[in-house]
Amino acid sequence: MYLSIVKNNKHVRNYLLATASSNLGNVMTGMALLFLAYDLTASNAHTTGIAIAQVVPYLLFGLFGGVIADWITKIKWLIRIDLFRSPLLMGLVLLDFTNQLAYYHLIIVSVLIHLCGCLYNPAHRAIIPLITKETERAAINSLVDTVTRGMTVLGPVFSIIFMNTIGVIHFFTLDAISYVLSALFLSFIPLKEEQRGKKQFNIFSAVREFAVWLRSHQTIRSLFELTAFIVFFNTWVWQVGLLLMLQETTKNAEAWYSLITGCFGIIVIIVNLIIPYIFKQFSLRTYLISSFIWGIGILFLGWLSEIPLIFLGIIWIAVGVPLSGLSRIYLLQKYIPPDKLGRGFSFNAFLLYFSNLISLSFFGILSYLMPVSTIFILCGACMVIVSGIYVFLELRK
Repeated sequence: MYLSIVKNNKHVRNYLLATASSNLGNVMTGMALLFLAYDLTASNAHTTGIAIAQVVPYLLFGLFGGVIADWITKIKWLIRIDLFRSPLLMGLVLLDFTNQLAYYHLIIVSVLIHLCGCLYNPAHRAIIPLITKETERAAINSLVDTVTRGMTVLGPVFSIIFMNTIGVIHFFTLDAISYVLSALFLSFIPLKEEQRGKKQFNIFSAVREFAVWLRSHQTIRSLFELTAFIVFFNTWVWQVGLLLMLQETTKNAEAWYSLITGCFGIIVIIVNLIIPYIFKQFSLRTYLISSFIWGIGILFLGWLSEIPLIFLGIIWIAVGVPLSGLSRIYLLQKYIPPDKLGRGFSFNAFLLYFSNLISLSFFGILSYLMPVSTIFILCGACMVIVSGIYVFLELRK
């Protein structure tokens, strides 16, 4: 199935190549900024500042990216952003070569790169319905997600090679090349898109227009509501809590954490590739069930917080996460009109980052008041209960 689609649709083939190139650049850039920030300052606070600089643009400008994506010709827009990011990163290499690289350069570039991401990602996802049939969409979304996750595995491999040979600064050299390659592959996708140049452009009116549409569409509104809940209960326990729990229950917590997350990534990629053989289409019910499975996995981690039982929870989560992600993307592509699709994806991204921020803040404070395993049980139970309520309401229809 996958080979047939990629072989017969050259637009999909070039889109996947562009996605792989662009995401490799994103992964390498993220690691390089963190590594160099610590090398220059030897400060945890300054390194955290880089991480914050990566989130803030999405919270401040994430919604605007969707408006622009619905307004302009998407392929040209993506090519221009890729060609802007490439020399921006080469500027850091030049500053390092002349011994002028400073921490504030990293902050500025981090903000600009992730501002580009705000503007790039909604248009990038909105291209898929323009180059595929609806019957192909589940498989294509699976391939895109697999390629994206594959680059998160390939990125560390390149980082190890570069750190032991030419140095961290040349992460940016590879990134710059990857963005140029992405632009090249995108240039091979000729799309005829509706021109909106004669219509008055107003960002706030466009956001308000989407908000009015969203209020009237129950399926997408329910999708966004549940997404906010699930991400809120998942982010801290997965990004921070898992490592802390391993430190409490095992020796060599960092090694176990790397092993567990590596196994998780491999299982997710396998599940991603299997899902389209089982589900040709997705519904809100599919998304609800996947969230329920995801919550059970988090609950297991709280109850079974010892190796090797912890892998049972990881398997449940690795099934729920990709099924949830593919269901959400499919529903957005199916129900949101093409002229609002960019705003739909940008609102989805804004919601994810906002929930991430609230989760990290709230449960970070709560971790001082109760054991980490208890927080896992609390979050898993809330995910199961919330998604279960939505499943019950959906079945009643």
